[in-house]
Amino acid sequence: MHTSAAVASTNPTVEIVIPVHNEERDLEPSVRRLRAHLDARFPYPARITIADNASTDRTPAIAAGLASEVTGVSFLRLEEKGRGRALAAAWLSSAAPVVAYMDVDLSTGLDALLPLVAPVISGRVDVAIGGRLTPGSRVRRGPRRELISRSYNFLLRLALGVGFHDAQCGFKAVRAEVVRRLLPEVQNRAWFFDTELLVLAERAGLRILEVPVEWTDDPDSRVDIVATALEDVRGIWRLRRAGGRRRSARRSALITRPRPRGSERTALGPAPPLS
Repeated sequence: MHTSAAVASTNPTVEIVIPVHNEERDLEPSVRRLRAHLDARFPYPARITIADNASTDRTPAIAAGLASEVTGVSFLRLEEKGRGRALAAAWLSSAAPVVAYMDVDLSTGLDALLPLVAPVISGRVDVAIGGRLTPGSRVRRGPRRELISRSYNFLLRLALGVGFHDAQCGFKAVRAEVVRRLLPEVQNRAWFFDTELLVLAERAGLRILEVPVEWTDDPDSRVDIVATALEDVRGIWRLRRAGGRRRSARRSALITRPRPRGSERTALGPAPPLS
């Protein structure tokens, strides 16, 4: 699968999804900051969708208030937890030709938003991702998080042979038509969602661009690193087995494919004439 046409609009809308779970502290200031940036410095029409996945604090009330008060902000509520579940629901229900997402803490500098989205709108690439390990990026985080990130992405390249370098950065943009084709194949609906989507995109021959970003670690991150790591390892193993099965099926098809008479070759040269 390979696409090349630009998004069919002179001024296409971009839908930016912010997945949240119990983010009552950061949600309002982050959404207002992002909306102000879009209104002042972003040349394309853009909407913000807050996708809440099963929050139990004041997050849903704050999100509903923002949707009613701030132009260009909407709210989607899911009763099941899962960042990937929230993203999939918001992206599949979007009418925008380009969909994106950002983490609610806005760890990624907003100046990278236009370089992320513009190549997708132009049709130069199908998927654009923030690359914290890409030359030109400026990343501020502790040594433990740095080690975990580099180890995870090294494992991805070793186990799956991927070409991208930062699967989990919460900063991505995708052509909506690509989302509609790939998401039915993505099994994970939690933290491994990002990685699985990118692996499937690369295996489908889509063009993935990594954009250098300025990224600052959120010291209040509540991600369960151990549980997330176990989920990631299981996901990598599942994708590795699936890739192996596809390669075996292709080899079997080649072996069993009938050849024209007289086309056989061996290591010693042409096959003898058929009698």
